[in-house]
Amino acid sequence: MKPVHSASLAHCALVAVLIQGSLVQAAKPNVLFIAVDDLACTLGCYGDVVAKTPNIDRLAASGTCFQRAYNQLPLCNPTRASVMTGLRPDQINVYDLDRHFRDETPDVVTLSQAFQRAGYFTARVGKIYHYNVPAAIGTDGFDDPPSWDRTVNPKGRDKAEESLIFNAEPHRKISASLSWLAAEGAAEEQTDGMIASEAIKIMREKKDEPFFLGVGFFRPHTPYVAPKEFFEMYPLQSLRLPYAPDDDRDDIPTAAFAHNCPVPNYGLDEPTLLKATQAYYACVSMVDAQVGRLLSALDELGIAENTIIVFWSDHGYHLGEHNGVWQKRTLFEQAARAPLIVYAPGQQGKGACDRIVEFVDIYPTITDLAGVDMPEHLAGRSLRRLIDDPHAQWNGQAVTQVLRPADDRLPEMVMGCSIRTDRYRYTEWGDGKYGVELYDHHADPSEFNNLAQDPDERAQAVIAQLRSELRKKASGKTPTTPVNPDRL
Repeated sequence: MKPVHSASLAHCALVAVLIQGSLVQAAKPNVLFIAVDDLACTLGCYGDVVAKTPNIDRLAASGTCFQRAYNQLPLCNPTRASVMTGLRPDQINVYDLDRHFRDETPDVVTLSQAFQRAGYFTARVGKIYHYNVPAAIGTDGFDDPPSWDRTVNPKGRDKAEESLIFNAEPHRKISASLSWLAAEGAAEEQTDGMIASEAIKIMREKKDEPFFLGVGFFRPHTPYVAPKEFFEMYPLQSLRLPYAPDDDRDDIPTAAFAHNCPVPNYGLDEPTLLKATQAYYACVSMVDAQVGRLLSALDELGIAENTIIVFWSDHGYHLGEHNGVWQKRTLFEQAARAPLIVYAPGQQGKGACDRIVEFVDIYPTITDLAGVDMPEHLAGRSLRRLIDDPHAQWNGQAVTQVLRPADDRLPEMVMGCSIRTDRYRYTEWGDGKYGVELYDHHADPSEFNNLAQDPDERAQAVIAQLRSELRKKASGKTPTTPVNPDRL
């Protein structure tokens, strides 16, 4: 046998490394697509000093945590339809809880369908598209069947024990009111715990083939239900309601306040509001624990290094800001901004990114990272550059809108549109007819001082510029397609 020279060995080793590398690149990465319902940026990785969210914080540290990500419409159905189609509300004409995006765009290819076409197994466990929560827990609800090869709809103890839930506003359904329950038993008995368990089963079953797995948690959407152990993490005496000046509302247009929360704090007293705050945070920590279970399963199955993870909430959420705003449906920062974390195996950059990004960017980002073909004319752009370098040049702007019904406050249906830049938020209601807002986040990050109320020359120049930019992405007009005013 002829001796093997060291140069030949080195050459063979190089070839092996190249082959191995090409195989790794050729392998299709999985996608774990985690959605959380009504989650504000009440997470440690977003600077919330009250929240106890070690698992989501760990994901944020290993991936890219987009500190300024904005949804397109702060209401469950429209924002989820926008994320999954990669289109803006004005493109799919979805503004309420009733309309399905396929009514207007029947042939649209959803995000999960793009992965289906690339040979992926696609599944949904829990809520990715809109449900009528909580009535439809355990059913397919308001889903999109073409998007999935399989759907799983757990129904947990929280649904069976609805009679035990405390409702601070008995005239409202528990799904729309400040309502909560410190439940007996373990998190795994709750619907969200069962969702995590079922998702892990699918990951175990499909670990040897590429999958796109949507995992949608129902909490912290009302009613705020979580086991007692999570309530105990947030003693009432440690909580405070948000600060605002006494006259904060004096320069805010009427239309800026959601029609389902026209009275500050729903007229409830501070002890009740603090209990609601405790219950909300308890649900956040319960969901965090389920996210930890998913991350641990990826490690145990040996597929973590070949799985793209996307963590997002459908919109932000109010916990009493502006002297008593609760829940969603506003164009203030607390509702327009929402968590978005992306982990890409082998990504070059990690940690926080403060560039302005939009939820319509999610679709092109995930397909880009996975090497999956995407439809033309998506509304957003891939965030891959920021995932590689969180400080890269970006020049981002974000547009969020919401539709108000006619009521005793507004004589007609009014569209609100808002644009967020690095420095400013500009908002107009009914093309300006029902009010205009301008906030300078450099000087006023809590949006207390509406510079459009009596604009000086500088504010007028900013308004003119941002109004022009806003019109490029949102018409500001009330829709001509059907809208259910009772479901806005």
